[in-house]
Amino acid sequence: MDGTKTSESAAQTGDVLQVRLDKLARLREQGVEPYAHRYARTHLSAEISAGFAELENSAAAVAGRIVSKRDMGKNIFAHIQDGAGRIQIYARADALRAENFALLKTFDVGDIIGVSGTVFRTQKGEISVRATEATMLAKSLRPLPEKFHGLTNVDLRYRQRYLDLIMNDDSRRVFFRRTAVIRAMRAYLEEKGFMEVETPTLQTIAGGAAARPFITHHNALDMDMYLRVAPELPLKRLAVGGLERIFEIGRNFRNEGISIRHNPEFTMLELYMAYADYRDAMDLTEDLIRRIAQVVLETENITYQGTAISLAAPWPRLSMTEAVRRYADLDFAALGTDEEARAAARARGLETPASAGRGHILNAFFEAFAEAELIQPTFITGHPVEISPLAKRNAEQPEYTDRFELFIYGREIANGFSELNDPIDQRRRFEAQMAERARGDEEAHMMDEDFVRALEYGLPPTGGLGVGVDRLVMLLTDAASIRDVIFFPTMRSEG
Repeated sequence: MDGTKTSESAAQTGDVLQVRLDKLARLREQGVEPYAHRYARTHLSAEISAGFAELENSAAAVAGRIVSKRDMGKNIFAHIQDGAGRIQIYARADALRAENFALLKTFDVGDIIGVSGTVFRTQKGEISVRATEATMLAKSLRPLPEKFHGLTNVDLRYRQRYLDLIMNDDSRRVFFRRTAVIRAMRAYLEEKGFMEVETPTLQTIAGGAAARPFITHHNALDMDMYLRVAPELPLKRLAVGGLERIFEIGRNFRNEGISIRHNPEFTMLELYMAYADYRDAMDLTEDLIRRIAQVVLETENITYQGTAISLAAPWPRLSMTEAVRRYADLDFAALGTDEEARAAARARGLETPASAGRGHILNAFFEAFAEAELIQPTFITGHPVEISPLAKRNAEQPEYTDRFELFIYGREIANGFSELNDPIDQRRRFEAQMAERARGDEEAHMMDEDFVRALEYGLPPTGGLGVGVDRLVMLLTDAASIRDVIFFPTMRSEG
């Protein structure tokens, strides 16, 4: 950004700030409280617009932020914005007390005000409120961004989301839709008999996903703790306890990179259903996402970043080896040893650790050649055991697991599997993960003795599912970046 323009802008802001501070002082000198305690609003802007036929010529009290104002001497036109939209205010000098009209003339764009009056339609056809009383509710000391350009600085939009929400209707719509998505998600699961639960965000062992955790310290207990990377292991403890259908929508934290698809703090739906497997979880995933689209968008056909995507069932199901065969033109099943797999990776220019086995290399081929090709909703199944330490082995091919991932537009949206409920196998998997940690893999799972102990009491056959809520909202709002759907994305410190 140009340093000269920045300093000029700061100086201009400082000048306006001083002018408004002076106005604030004059208000108080006149006995006007510039920061009110409450206001008896009777209608939202959208209610007046929708119910105009019944409300015309009726009294109404509205409240909101001034977003435009035209002072024409004895007539003032302004638009105020509330949580439901905008409405025009019309004030005429002979319709208000003289001191109240004079007060209204001093109001600035950005001020939050209350206006009581009569609902009517102007000669130009705009539904409005003819003011009889105006009240200052909160004096704005800083100017809003210039009307016709809005808040276009992307970094500023994310840092000062409050300004983004004031100035950009599209941003407001995204977050209203985000709430609608989560509401539809919750309603669907409750309809299916799931119970919503809460599990700890602060954990003594970071488990449930291959991810690097954030570490903190509890002073009273004098012990390190972790922000959870996933709620999986506590939720499965509840399943051991007999809660057969449970879900949680909550925050997870992973100390990893930031991109248009990744934020260190993000929202996940995670659920478990007893006496089900990964195929049941796939069916539920497909039905859940389709239902959300139907409720929120009223269609199964969406456009994301210019690409048409159909959510109509059924969604294709490919094993990871089939996807690699199709998109990398490699029959991975024919590679019988780790060394053959490593040689194939070298031949295709894939960088893999010298100790990498077939499972990790298969996944590397998938990520490099297949993932980006999965534009329409596609389930990928048959993940190697090495990368699926909490998933049940496939009965016919025990080197693979009964696991799936859902990809849309080349991005993972959901992950699920038949839960590993054999405590002996689970201990071996944790031990293998610990060996990987010893070799320097900070994302490998830690040993969780209590979780193994829980499994020793018996976990019924269980299907599990995790859905990235932020990524799903991105898809259903046509948002290019995950930062566009998170109110306060993680940012570098200013300065």
